[in-house]
This record gives sequence, structure tokens and C-alpha cells, in this order.
Amino acid sequence: MATSTIDIEGMTCDHCVGSITKILEVFDGVSEVSVMLAENNAQVTYDENKVTLLQMTKAIEEDGYTVK
Repeated sequence: MATSTIDIEGMTCDHCVGSITKILEVFDGVSEVSVMLAENNAQVTYDENKVTLLQMTKAIEEDGYTVK
């Protein structure tokens, strides 16, 4: 298991937090997601054999957010 912090620009409200949480939780291999609006990031714990950080960041960007 790996834990990564993804810096995200464009989150403005709790709806954004919920949206990004759902995006990340859909991936097989993701075991924990914590999206923090005040810090503009998400911490994700995941199985590197099932999902990559690149896959997750692309999904966030496809939803209209910017990943730094």
C-alpha cells in the first residue's frame, strides 16, 4: 500500500470535496481517501498493483480540476 498527497486547484466548496472523494473511491485498490478543502489536496491510500497515481490524477483533471 502507498499513500500519496495530490495537490488540487479549483476546489471551492464541500460539493467539490464530495466529487473528488467519489472520483477516487471508484478505483479498485483505493482503500482510503481524505480530501481537504482548506489545504487544496487529497490524501489517498491505495494498492499500487491495482491503480496508479497517474490514473487518479487524470480522473480528477477530467472532472475539471487542476492537479499540481
